[in-house]
Amino acid sequence: MRLNSAAPKEGYTWIRQGIWLFKQNPLGFLMLVFMYVFVAQLAVIVPVIGVFAVLLLTPTLSVGFMTACRQAIQKERIRPSVYLIGLQSGQFICNRILQLGLVYAALILLMSFVLSLLVDFEMLLPLMTTDKPITPEALRQVYLVLVFGAVLYIPIAMLMWFSPILIAWADMSVPQALFSSWLACWTNKAAFFFYLAIWSAILIAIPLTIGMIFDALNFGQAASFIVAPISMAGLTIMHCSFYATWKACFTED
Repeated sequence: MRLNSAAPKEGYTWIRQGIWLFKQNPLGFLMLVFMYVFVAQLAVIVPVIGVFAVLLLTPTLSVGFMTACRQAIQKERIRPSVYLIGLQSGQFICNRILQLGLVYAALILLMSFVLSLLVDFEMLLPLMTTDKPITPEALRQVYLVLVFGAVLYIPIAMLMWFSPILIAWADMSVPQALFSSWLACWTNKAAFFFYLAIWSAILIAIPLTIGMIFDALNFGQAASFIVAPISMAGLTIMHCSFYATWKACFTED
């Protein structure tokens, strides 16, 4: 496995390649993303255990989706069972992927603890449980959650971006995969910055703009019927583009 260095403009190319990959089997990829979102929402209903289960299985699901990308390129049929392929790759690979899930859950727990020290969650709780109007101070806390959350999650994302695939496809140990993933993201940080900036505009700015236009026309309730499909398609294409980042940053032997 060889690490490559990508030019900053490659961030845009990864998105184009993700669009191309999505076109190979749009229904199959949409099915996988919808399954993940649906199951995750059901799991969150179960206090603590449900959230932990989602975090634990996130690397497994990542391997499954990346495998589906390979299958689409090879014109193979994508099945829901592809999500389980990481657990069916032998005992050593299965154990390592589950260990990586434990690491990810621990990192998210640590991030949540640090975030709780920086933001007043007690002020945000009424926003989620009542219909009271948002106060300026509560809005400030929302912005702090978004900013601090993004900053704290970046190192976790760098560690986890490629590590599930490096374990499943390159037979690396958990520490080696985490370090290699971080090194790949850091080596290509300019391309990743460009890549994430474009996706932020697509997944955040476009839905907000559509919502504002519909609100101005007094069709606010109808906006969800347009924003939801666009957001789902954008999220699916973004997941497809993860495979493009893998092919650009690593060369398989």
